[in-house]
Amino acid sequence: MKTLRAAGQGFLIGLCITSLLGLQGCASPAARLDQKAAELGFTRELVEGSEFRHVVYRNQATQPSASLHVYLEGDGSPYFDKRWISRDPTTRHPLMLRLMALDPKPSVYLARPCYNGLASTPPCEPALWTSARYSTRVVNSNVAALRNLIARQKTPTLVLFGHSGGGTLAMLMAEQLPETRAVITIAGNLDTDAWVEHHNYRPLEQSLNPARRAPLRSDVWQLHLVGRDDTVVPAELVTAAVQGKPRAQVQVVASVNHTCCWARLW
Repeated sequence: MKTLRAAGQGFLIGLCITSLLGLQGCASPAARLDQKAAELGFTRELVEGSEFRHVVYRNQATQPSASLHVYLEGDGSPYFDKRWISRDPTTRHPLMLRLMALDPKPSVYLARPCYNGLASTPPCEPALWTSARYSTRVVNSNVAALRNLIARQKTPTLVLFGHSGGGTLAMLMAEQLPETRAVITIAGNLDTDAWVEHHNYRPLEQSLNPARRAPLRSDVWQLHLVGRDDTVVPAELVTAAVQGKPRAQVQVVASVNHTCCWARLW
């Protein structure tokens, strides 16, 4: 038994060494995200929300702007193997971080509560990245953190960008932020009930659904981009959710799916 245990440990150590030499697979998702942000020239800080701390990355803007661009990532990895609740929901594929790198305007990447290495800090709990991922607690803390940011920057207006579940949060946050002038979503999950039913997922019982909220103010322009090949958030779900909303339009993009290949179009 000791021999087998030692052999197993040696195998795992070997895998880690190989990964570190190659893809750095043994680093945590949060550490890899921090490294990627640093490579892109972003600064990192912790910002207080209403009851959670939020990791924020800020770009080095090359063009002045009266608006602050706010990037909201998707749901990341709330589950492991689609069955088991993840201990760390931090995204493994930070699309919005890469898109922000292409933005010359003043921009911030605002992480959700309990993401980016903070999942084990109180009062975090798994519900906040599963059934309550779009809950009032999450939305309010995101809004409070963003208010702290704009108070320091003295930014008069906001443009919210959200991918997938980040698009859900962008819509919910815009309700509370009169500074918002535009919401732009990419593969946005704009009707969470329809999305759950489409995939036969567990209901998001503690979450808010943008489709069941009052429309955003008429002075907020909305553009909802979705890939024609997206099977995660199909185009028909986005189109149905936006239909009849003031100043909102959907653009279905050919040869694009849920994550590929938005960067080349940005």
